Amino acid sequence: MNASTPLIRVQGVTKTFFGKGEDVTPLENLDLEITQGDFVALMGPSGSGKTTLLHLLAGIDKPTSGTIDIGGTSVSTLGARALAQWRNRHVGFVFQQYNLVPVLTARENVELPLLLGKLSSAERTHKVDVALEAVGLADRATHLPRQLSGGQQQRVAVARAIVAGPELILADEPTGNLDHKAATAILDLLKELHQRFGQTLVMVTHDPRAAAAAERVIHLDKGRIAADERSEVSQ
Repeated sequence: MNASTPLIRVQGVTKTFFGKGEDVTPLENLDLEITQGDFVALMGPSGSGKTTLLHLLAGIDKPTSGTIDIGGTSVSTLGARALAQWRNRHVGFVFQQYNLVPVLTARENVELPLLLGKLSSAERTHKVDVALEAVGLADRATHLPRQLSGGQQQRVAVARAIVAGPELILADEPTGNLDHKAATAILDLLKELHQRFGQTLVMVTHDPRAAAAAERVIHLDKGRIAADERSEVSQ
């Protein structure tokens, strides 16, 4: 797969949540392609479908109709076990709430995605060292989350997302819990890592400053693409 090949193909995807009252359809007949190595921001008002789309790309949820193909794998048709294995190999996550295990050190939190694989202890140690160095936290490896600032905790979460070398990084409001200074630092880090490792990055954000870090900004509204813009820097 070359750099101009779509890594992600979303075709005719509709997602409806069926309830006892009114059904909710956050995505309706959506078509979307994202090129390998692209940095994409998803924006839109609450209920526009951006987080739903992120969950579908992650395989956390399945579309009601339509197909999602990522790197040649039909993610929308995988069974639960195969989906979990695919996700562990190919997807890294960065959440707004960090989602670190409070009783584990930074090193142990970063190592978690590697424990399901077949790497030796030495191989895992090397990968964790590289990831912590990449996010500037090599000197905080033995610290627990409560001993780290919010910005540092999010850096640990970023290191955990990249440690296994996944082809796709999904970030859900990664700066939402941070002050302006820490948020700017995380965005600079994401841009730096994207340039360094070349992974495809899809980020949901409400913040235009965060979206400005991306190469492409997709605006969703009522489950459809309202605008699709590429930054002048990336052209």
